[in-house]
Amino acid sequence: MIFNKKTIEDINIKGKKILVRCDFNVPLSEGKITDENRLLGALPTINYLIEKGGKVILCSHLGKPKGEAKPELSLKPVADRLSELLNKDVKFLKDDNVISESVKKEIEQLKDSEIALLENTRFRKEETKNDEIFSKELASVCDIFVNDAFGTAHRAHCSTVGVTNFVKDSVCGYLIQKELKFLGDAVEQPVRPFTAILGGAKVSDKINVINNLLEKVDNLIIGGGMAYTFLKANGYEVGNSLVEEDKLDYAKDMMKKAEEKNVKFLIPVDHVIANEFSKDAKAIITEEKNIEKGYMGLDIGPKTVELYKKAILESKTIVWNGPMGVFEFKNFENGTKTIAKALAENKEATTIIGGGDSAAAVNMFQLGEKMTHISTGGGASLEFLEGIALPGIVALNDK
Repeated sequence: MIFNKKTIEDINIKGKKILVRCDFNVPLSEGKITDENRLLGALPTINYLIEKGGKVILCSHLGKPKGEAKPELSLKPVADRLSELLNKDVKFLKDDNVISESVKKEIEQLKDSEIALLENTRFRKEETKNDEIFSKELASVCDIFVNDAFGTAHRAHCSTVGVTNFVKDSVCGYLIQKELKFLGDAVEQPVRPFTAILGGAKVSDKINVINNLLEKVDNLIIGGGMAYTFLKANGYEVGNSLVEEDKLDYAKDMMKKAEEKNVKFLIPVDHVIANEFSKDAKAIITEEKNIEKGYMGLDIGPKTVELYKKAILESKTIVWNGPMGVFEFKNFENGTKTIAKALAENKEATTIIGGGDSAAAVNMFQLGEKMTHISTGGGASLEFLEGIALPGIVALNDK
């Protein structure tokens, strides 16, 4: 794990052309941005660079155009909204090739503290292949490269990694700095007791995370669809619940490892079940760990909620990745909602939400502001928790 990276505060900005990789992969509906959290997350870095007199060139991907110029995935709406948020014109450099001679000319004409935004980097098929030609083109328009897109730091693309090979100064912005501080400190030097909560559908998505966290945590709480694989591995009936048969031995190994490491490994003791996967399905609460045939577990039950809450309220550092049940269905949201509330109630703990569905859940329940940190990268934060060095971070200059 490498956290000691140069930041925008370690270099001279004034008069320099600065290419900033942001994460503007925002949801759009009929050309309108429906959630602008990622734009808001980029503002501190952009504002700092403007204040220091940099010529700011922003870049990002949006969606999966797969190397084709798709008008519905243009970053034009982002440029328009950023202009409003910054109260300053953000010049949109519309070019399906992203970098061209005309784009280079416009960048050359930028004055100190002016801002431009390049077109969607994934309009170029070379982007996701980390191709040297496109990396050099991106590097050719700047003196300094700033990566502030934690959500794509686990991808070795031209605009996250390749460009750093051809720019002398490659540093991180405030957003990546914040992610490294919270996730890094939580994993490497947590205030104890340290509790990790893992949910979501599949054990296979979290294999390495579980293995890595068992080396570090005091409590590991399991919820969501993956819990039924652990229950079945323990000999319980799980009815029609989601189970990964090929992961039963792995589940046994992890529970054994927890015992050896003296980690409290918590799995559900009761469930909210239904006879079909539907938002209108009738929710039935079981009295015990077994689930009868014809039924599937869709949320953790009330006894489990109390058990998990107790561990959460006694903790000083909590990392949460993955919901406890199908929180999108009203009848099966209670487990996820109550766990989110317990994190919000624990004022003494550092509470870190690992992006993705967990972030969506705490925001849906309007508890986001009560968390210490909500990660902007689902996949990136998951790989970070696995102990994997993220290529987009590794590529930046060390202090």
